[in-house]
Amino acid sequence: MDFAADDYEMGEVEEDMYFAGRIMGDTESDEEDEDGYDHLDNKITDTYAAEARKGKDIQGIPWERLSISREKYRQTRLEQYKNYENIPQSGRGSEKECKLTRKGGAFYEFWQNTRSVKSTILHFQLRNLVWSTSKHDVYLMSHYSIIHWSSLSSKKTEVLNVSGHVAPKTPGSLLEGFTQTQVSTLAVRDNLLIAGGFQGSLFARDYLITPSYDETDLDRPGVSFCTRTTYDDNAITNAIDIYHGPSGSVHFTASNNDCGVRDFDMERFQLVKHFSYPWPVNHTSLSPDGKVIAIVGDNPEGMLVDSQTGKTIAHVRGHLDFSFASAWHPNGYVFATGNQDKTCRVWDARNLSKSVAVLKGNLGAIRSIRFTSDGQFMATAEPADFVHVYDVKNDYDKEQEIDFFGEISGLSFSPDTESLFIGVWDRTYGSLLQYNRCRNYSYMDYLM
Repeated sequence: MDFAADDYEMGEVEEDMYFAGRIMGDTESDEEDEDGYDHLDNKITDTYAAEARKGKDIQGIPWERLSISREKYRQTRLEQYKNYENIPQSGRGSEKECKLTRKGGAFYEFWQNTRSVKSTILHFQLRNLVWSTSKHDVYLMSHYSIIHWSSLSSKKTEVLNVSGHVAPKTPGSLLEGFTQTQVSTLAVRDNLLIAGGFQGSLFARDYLITPSYDETDLDRPGVSFCTRTTYDDNAITNAIDIYHGPSGSVHFTASNNDCGVRDFDMERFQLVKHFSYPWPVNHTSLSPDGKVIAIVGDNPEGMLVDSQTGKTIAHVRGHLDFSFASAWHPNGYVFATGNQDKTCRVWDARNLSKSVAVLKGNLGAIRSIRFTSDGQFMATAEPADFVHVYDVKNDYDKEQEIDFFGEISGLSFSPDTESLFIGVWDRTYGSLLQYNRCRNYSYMDYLM
């Protein structure tokens, strides 16, 4: 869907923001010129932590050459960015409940900005296109390619190209595949990649690039499974959640705009459960014990349902608009939901009468939520410009605000919690941001 970011890119500012005949990020193409220069004739280069500490902009934006300062442009973005709402004025209704957090925390520090890795979004409401499998490995969408990036080797590898015909190579797999698939969502876990598309399409690829990867791995079967889940006219695959069943088999759930949640067994490549609900399902999250699914969608209310039967256990009430994100804390009873009313609400499943915390964004909807595997931090992503990292163990009182420019295609903590990756879409300054966890090794002081 080419309209996805057209109304939300960096270039959407007043006419006095023009420089060098262009608006920031407003170009004819998604690519910089073939010689590797941006539109101010600056060589496209990555930015590293040492350079940022010396004052270089983390995205490489040459503010000193522009007719506007970073501070002024930030203010303009805050004033003019258009938050998408399905229920008018929903973003103004939760302000009295919102928690006042202490900003200025430094839980994750900037490590590098990789300009050669261009992150892409194809739907303006779906932002789950970045997945980390280790502190050095990340998968993301870049145009019609799913790519792997290694920050250790600084190597980019195409894992799957969906611009042409995509079909399973394994004998006996279902259907004949798809052509020019527009990927709407992505999930990667345990050497398995699953992507969903706009026409109800689903496909999986195993034998992913791992730390022990060698080139021969790409000669193994690529797409091991693909199917079209529905022929409904409104069949966007909104989210995917990979998990292990009670027997240890690999499953995944797919949330769809046709109001369905489907569960697939990847051992047999079979649909095993199909639950239907009254409204389009935008995101689901399975609790750590595998018993409860948090469901959010095109309704201000969310639901907790039994993972085996799909029956409603409890309603989740408090948001004022449609929700597009959810995540469980590792403790198994706290979960969070993100909404177009510009808030992330944290809940305790043992008492849903009131939110544990209501956390407000700056620009727009909360479209992606992630907890670290140790449960210490939670990150939320707005549609653009801001990622918020909260100190969970201190009741969300302290917040680190990561501030940049561009639409956010997704965010992901590495499984060991050491890295945080953020995909940034912008026609000129699109990139992959990496932050590394700050560690206070106070015991080292005794060795000095």
